[in-house]
Amino acid sequence: MVTSTARSQAWGPSKDSYLARMANMVSGMDYNALQAQAVETGAEQAVTVNTRDLIDKVLSRYAREWTTLRELVQNAADAGATRVTIKIETTPSVKVPTPQADDPTVRLQRVIKHHTVSQWVIQNNGQKFSSQDWARLTEIAKGNPDETKIGAFGVGFYSVFDISDKPFVSSGSEALKFYWKGDSLFTQPLKLGYMQSTDTTFLLPVRDAGASVPQGRKLLSLCQFLTGSMTFVGLQSIDLWVDEWRMLRLQRTTAGSAPLKIPSSITRTTADGLMQITAITQEAVQLEAEWMEALAWTSGERGGVGVIDAVLEPAKKSLFSFFRKGPEPQSHSEDKPALGSKTSNALVHNLTTTSSHKTFFHINKASVQTSIPRNMNNEFLRSRKKPPPERTSISYLSQSYEERAASKADAASITSKLFSSVVPGTKGFVYIGFATSQTTGLGAHLSIPSIVPTVEREAIDLNSKYIKVWNMELLRIAGIVARISWSSVMANLRQQVSQLPSLAKGKALEAEELQKVEPAATHLYESFDWGSTTPQSEVGATIQASFWSCSKEFELLSTRGIVPIGNARLALTDLSFVEELPVIPEAMAEAGLIKRLRESGDLQAAQIDDIVWILENSKSTMTPSQLQKLITFICKSVRTKTISQRQIRALLDSAIATDEEDGFIQTIALSQIKEYVNPDKITPTMPLPPTTLPFKYTKTLSRFDTDALGFEELQPVKWLKWLVVHCDAHGQVSTEHDMERNPTFASNVLKVLSKQWSSLNQEGKTAVTSTLENRTVIPTKMGMKKPSDAYFSSVKLFQDLPVIQELPNVKELFLASLGVRKTLEIGVVFDRLMGGSSQGEKTTTKWSHVDLVKYLVSVWTDVPERDRERLRSTPICPAEGLQGTWSDQLFRISELYEPSDPLRRLGLRTLQWPGAYSADSREGKLLRSLGLRDAPPYTDLVNIIAAAGESKNTALRDFALQYYINNHQLKGYETAVHAETKVAFLPVQGSEDKLSTPSNCFTNEGAALLRFDILRSDLHRHALRFGVQPDPPIDRCVQRLIRKAPQSSRQARELFTYMKQRSGSLTKVHANLLAGAKIVPVTSKDHDKQGKRAVRHLSPRECFLGDGADLANVFDFVDFGEDANTFLLCCGSKLKPDTPEIASALLQGPAEVLHKLGVSKYMELLLTVSRAWDTLKKDKALFEAMKQAPFLLATKETASDASDDNAEEEEDDASRAKVWHIAKASDIVVIDEIINYQIFKAHLLAAPQHDEGLETMYLQLGVPELGNLITQRQNTGNPLPDQNAAMKLQSNILERAPLFFYDYQKESVRYDGKWLEKNLTVRILRRIAVRKWLKRLDTPHEEAKTATLRREESGAYILLITNEYDMWQVSQVLTNLLLHRSKYRDVVVLESLLGSSLRSLQQRGFNVGKWLRQKEKENKIAQEAQQKRLEQEHRERQEREARERELAAQRGPDDREEDPSLDHDKQEEKPVPGEFPESDPPKVERKQEPEGILENIGKRFGFDFGRKPPPTARTTQKEADDAADEFDPNMPAPIQDGPRPSKPPGEPITPQQRDHLVQKAIRSSRPDSSTNIRELPSVHKVEEMHTMCDPKPGMNIVHVGEMLGLRVLIDDAVVSFSKEDRQRFILENRQGLEYFATVLHACASIYRMSSQAVHIFYDTSGETVAFNRSHHGSLFFNYRFFKQFGHLDMVQQGNKADPINSWALTMAHELTHNVEASHNTRFQNLMQAINERHTFRIYEIAKGGGAQPSPPSPTTMKPSSVRPPPPGPHQQQQQQQQPAKKVSYYQPLKR
Repeated sequence: MVTSTARSQAWGPSKDSYLARMANMVSGMDYNALQAQAVETGAEQAVTVNTRDLIDKVLSRYAREWTTLRELVQNAADAGATRVTIKIETTPSVKVPTPQADDPTVRLQRVIKHHTVSQWVIQNNGQKFSSQDWARLTEIAKGNPDETKIGAFGVGFYSVFDISDKPFVSSGSEALKFYWKGDSLFTQPLKLGYMQSTDTTFLLPVRDAGASVPQGRKLLSLCQFLTGSMTFVGLQSIDLWVDEWRMLRLQRTTAGSAPLKIPSSITRTTADGLMQITAITQEAVQLEAEWMEALAWTSGERGGVGVIDAVLEPAKKSLFSFFRKGPEPQSHSEDKPALGSKTSNALVHNLTTTSSHKTFFHINKASVQTSIPRNMNNEFLRSRKKPPPERTSISYLSQSYEERAASKADAASITSKLFSSVVPGTKGFVYIGFATSQTTGLGAHLSIPSIVPTVEREAIDLNSKYIKVWNMELLRIAGIVARISWSSVMANLRQQVSQLPSLAKGKALEAEELQKVEPAATHLYESFDWGSTTPQSEVGATIQASFWSCSKEFELLSTRGIVPIGNARLALTDLSFVEELPVIPEAMAEAGLIKRLRESGDLQAAQIDDIVWILENSKSTMTPSQLQKLITFICKSVRTKTISQRQIRALLDSAIATDEEDGFIQTIALSQIKEYVNPDKITPTMPLPPTTLPFKYTKTLSRFDTDALGFEELQPVKWLKWLVVHCDAHGQVSTEHDMERNPTFASNVLKVLSKQWSSLNQEGKTAVTSTLENRTVIPTKMGMKKPSDAYFSSVKLFQDLPVIQELPNVKELFLASLGVRKTLEIGVVFDRLMGGSSQGEKTTTKWSHVDLVKYLVSVWTDVPERDRERLRSTPICPAEGLQGTWSDQLFRISELYEPSDPLRRLGLRTLQWPGAYSADSREGKLLRSLGLRDAPPYTDLVNIIAAAGESKNTALRDFALQYYINNHQLKGYETAVHAETKVAFLPVQGSEDKLSTPSNCFTNEGAALLRFDILRSDLHRHALRFGVQPDPPIDRCVQRLIRKAPQSSRQARELFTYMKQRSGSLTKVHANLLAGAKIVPVTSKDHDKQGKRAVRHLSPRECFLGDGADLANVFDFVDFGEDANTFLLCCGSKLKPDTPEIASALLQGPAEVLHKLGVSKYMELLLTVSRAWDTLKKDKALFEAMKQAPFLLATKETASDASDDNAEEEEDDASRAKVWHIAKASDIVVIDEIINYQIFKAHLLAAPQHDEGLETMYLQLGVPELGNLITQRQNTGNPLPDQNAAMKLQSNILERAPLFFYDYQKESVRYDGKWLEKNLTVRILRRIAVRKWLKRLDTPHEEAKTATLRREESGAYILLITNEYDMWQVSQVLTNLLLHRSKYRDVVVLESLLGSSLRSLQQRGFNVGKWLRQKEKENKIAQEAQQKRLEQEHRERQEREARERELAAQRGPDDREEDPSLDHDKQEEKPVPGEFPESDPPKVERKQEPEGILENIGKRFGFDFGRKPPPTARTTQKEADDAADEFDPNMPAPIQDGPRPSKPPGEPITPQQRDHLVQKAIRSSRPDSSTNIRELPSVHKVEEMHTMCDPKPGMNIVHVGEMLGLRVLIDDAVVSFSKEDRQRFILENRQGLEYFATVLHACASIYRMSSQAVHIFYDTSGETVAFNRSHHGSLFFNYRFFKQFGHLDMVQQGNKADPINSWALTMAHELTHNVEASHNTRFQNLMQAINERHTFRIYEIAKGGGAQPSPPSPTTMKPSSVRPPPPGPHQQQQQQQQPAKKVSYYQPLKR
């Protein structure tokens, strides 16, 4: 079997041509003529409809059960009926006898269990059928044209055929019977006459006579359906009968309708303006149901009694299938008690007992005015056969909380199940007369009678364009109705809430008050839980969107009553401390609508900013409990990381509370609170600052909480300071809290401070002391005293001292720190013990200074600091007089020195002390602490030394100096600042009387050169102790050097040598200062009149160091020795002048410089300047000077003086001389055209051509180019008719242009190769003559040329040549065109490129390989394009042939013979007309020349060598060179050695034979141990290629040694047979042979063959690259070609990849000769097989041998080949850094 896919694949390319053919045939038909012909000749036939199938198919779309009853009840409602009666009439069972007992329950059980349904009877009291109604009843799809009615499709009545095949309808005086004849439906009308009734009756005899009576779930499902039918229809009652038993009775009662007020904030019109609500009313409904208990009964298998399950599943079968398939299978489960009953027995014996229940709900009905556009109205009329109604209504059914409570029933009872379809619960449905499957998304039913449903009336039609617009508008109106209903409930709720007491008082609702209104609000929120709708989510989304968009105002119940949603907040925690914040009650937080609003972001949780706003705008302060809750809230939020520092600060700044304690009212503003009380430090009952929060608010807080609040712990010091300020506020504090008046309060404060004293830092202790020291806070027996006036109880010298008391638990250390005294005050001592004498009078009743010192020693530790200061400042001690006598005058202790001999020798005032004085005694230490001196200060000692020096008291001076040295560290003299000493006290060399300061004398003798003082030599070792430095400061040295420069070279050498030692201290400022100072003495070379050489001074910047060589004649060079020169280098001297200085020197005196230096040295200076030209030209002044100054060198060729009268007319170059001149830039020319220069050189000053940089400088200085000074005119002949030579030359130029541009920088090229391809044309003319003028010369020059250029108006150029053109002249004109400035060497290079073969260029070093690879790539692209064109032509030819065959088939044989254009198709089989071609047409086979092995391999690796066969032995050298132009010349040419037996060339080789031969070719190789190989030349003819021969060259090589295990043989013409010559050859070529051997070893490993079969040979001539010796299968490879192809250089540079690739191919060639002698097709196939097998091994080994070669191109490899692994990261990096290299493969060369 052929699938469609297979057929389309079989068609192939011919499918499109077939379809095109068919289109052409169709396009040629005249359909109008065919249609007229069908009308005239055709037979008329009616279209038949299978009515039964049509009805069955329509009814199959009705998925719900009770569809028939739904349609009939809907028809009754449309007819205005108020009552509907449904009766199920049964047929008794003939198998089960009628029970004898007259028990209603038993009889009812028998009916339900054993009777079958005979027919259904449905009656209603609506309007009688009109004639139009009877007519529509017999027409399918007619529909009700009344736009206010629901019926639209005209198929509702036909649902009766799902039950009955013979329905009967009666209404009024008429009746209609339906019956079938086959598949056609017929009717039979009937006049009832006297039998007419006021009711309309539908009699439906069941199709299935065995249909059982509904029971159990089926019966309950039917009752649920009927109950749900009473929601929106206008019926008042429905009765359901089973024979004579009324199983169910439904009665609907309304309390009348009342108008609902539509809030002005609600928009009544839809967004598109098609519909508008005009009014809305509310109707309260009571639905009462009365039912028999038989509803819960179901028959069992054994006649028992069963009940329905607790959970009633929807019936899975329709009523229609129920009637068709007969009785349901009986349940095997035992009877269970009925739901809602106490026992099953009661049900069994009382099935006829009735129960009833009432449910309450209300319906909001909106009147809607429509405004439909005309196009939409027409579309309605077309599709529904009636226009859209101008007025319609939408009803909204829901239950309020009160109605729900009044209708409440047990969820597991029959009542709940019976009314489940009436009460919407949390999921309402859309009603179109009856409920559909479409949910509303909220807890309410929506009746939209005018909405257009689908045919089965289960969903809303949202597919048709205009119908969808209509339906969407109705859904939007439904959303507005829902919003009005919401507002109505909220208005009632607002009225209830407004009457609550708390709200009336302006307070938040209490919990008890909220409980009264929360249930109703929660019920409302649950009803409006906008969930997703099914099956169409777009319905709910549209209603919901309209609900929200119709009004911007939305209100919710909160703790502050009904408030807008923007003001209401969700409380995620207890926020009772902000009563004014409207918060959603916690009981309603999880209600459906609240959750939706929270998820959508419309209802926000209470934020910190909300609380802050309430607190800031509150009219009352917070209570203590609210303040405590606020603090707790902040701490909790911090722990949950839901509050920021900014928010904490905002809350604290806005919170104000009122606290009352002990009758004292305190206002607490948290914005002012900074501290909290730590009860471990400060007693909480003590008075606290107003910035401290009372302890009761912080006692439950942790340290983390207080830190989060930003509160700091109240420190005792701060508390004390506040207490002091508090006490100072007179009149504001009671005596109870005054520390200076209340000893008890003061004692308590001191206890607190004493307790914390040890934990205070020094700053805190100082603060406490300073705060209390001047306040009377110490209780004593003499009253409140200052601390310094109070004494400890241990002081008992006098009875009247104020001793402390009443300070228990106060530490003594604390009191002592405050200043409480343990000793007598020093004033008391002076007054009471020393008699107040300050003169030191001697008396036995008074203390002496010695007695005082001894007393102080005993109590010193308790003496306060101020007493110690008084002792230091009071004169209490006498001094020693002369010769140890005592003086009566008293001095302060700090004015005296210790009584010792050295101090006495220095003449210092010492202390009077009887007996021996010890500085280490207790008295000595005390006196020293009071200021007694043990040594003179540094300044005093210096003054003593200076004074002794001035008075020439050398003994005292030297003793004082020695005292200074000995006590330098002991007495602290090392800390003295010697630099600030202005007193000269140090002796210097050269003068016994002269003294110097430490900063003006030095120890380095070299400083004397600058006239500095040198310290006396015996003090040098103590120089640092005196602050004497080795050298003077570098600033002073520089200043003295500048003021007094050296006058001779000797002085300069010494002074500069010393300064070199100081060079480490030189700064840039010093260096710059010295660089411009005239300090370098330079002796003139000329003598003055007295015969002396004058000395002039230069700055270091103006002179250069060294001998200067040739530059010494131009610049000033000096040499003072290495050290001195180093100093001058630091000061700006240079070893040689820099470029700007050279340029300036050349500009100042170019002629003098040239005279002194000569031309060559002058040229070197110009070259130096040119190398820095980019920098020099930025100096504008220098640049302008150089343009104007005549300092540039130029040459002019002049005739030689020795001229021969017999010389030729034109002088030769040898007879001319170049003369150098100095000239300005405007007088010189740059030679950019050699031809013109040769013509006019006698008249030109030519710029040097030594360097391109120098030439650039000349040009930028304004030197013109010669080409710009030449004007020329061409005089040419006519073009030759044969332009082949011109085309060949043009092709040659374009091909060699890439090689020419390879080594040129982009900046030097005017036009590149791509430009040449588009803009250069070559043309041959008969003659060419050129006349040229030089602007500076009036005489023209005319000459004949073989080549010149002509510029066209388009910008292109024509190269004009003569027939016998000179390649040199061609190269000259081309280089002038292509380069900005051409040189002689450029012409030479281009001439070589154009006139030589590629092999010759390769030997000269040109990069030919790269150009060839580029050319191969371009050829490949061209071939691919050509291949695509051939394929396109092939397809077009196939299509054309197919069309021709079809036309030929249509014409017939006669016509075909007359058409000569179809002769080529005469032998083809004619296609059958109209047949589908199932296969491709035959493809045109194109003969292709057999490809060689190298061509195949080249293609596998991305190369295309074309169809040209490789050169053979018969190829001449010229042909070989031409062949090399198309192949890589680096490749060696494998050869074979003589004929070898082979298979006949025409015999094919099987794959097994090929694999065997490949293995044999490799295994057949073996070593050759011959010492001499001699072969005669021969030629073997290739049989299958008649024009080709295999050459065999002559060979005479001898063995000379081995290299890396490979035998080496050399042509006997190279070396003699002597051992010395052979060794010499090996030694001279050792490195190259090693490299060659390494490559051959790698190649052998590729084919896994022994390296012993590989040999190296060398000859001096011939083209034998390699050969295979016929008798041994040994392989020989020529070392000469290894060097000639450049492989030796490659390996030396680290690239082994390309050589390995090349020689591996050559080795494969020779291995093939092991099994095939001739170069025939078989040879090529075998060689190709060898290389295919080892392709990637070549790649892998070559990659490991050096630079990585490019892998074979995957696009050119056969599918069987294995791809190389992807490169690693390192290899990828190398590939990115290095240009890709292709593996080179090449053809065999001639042998």
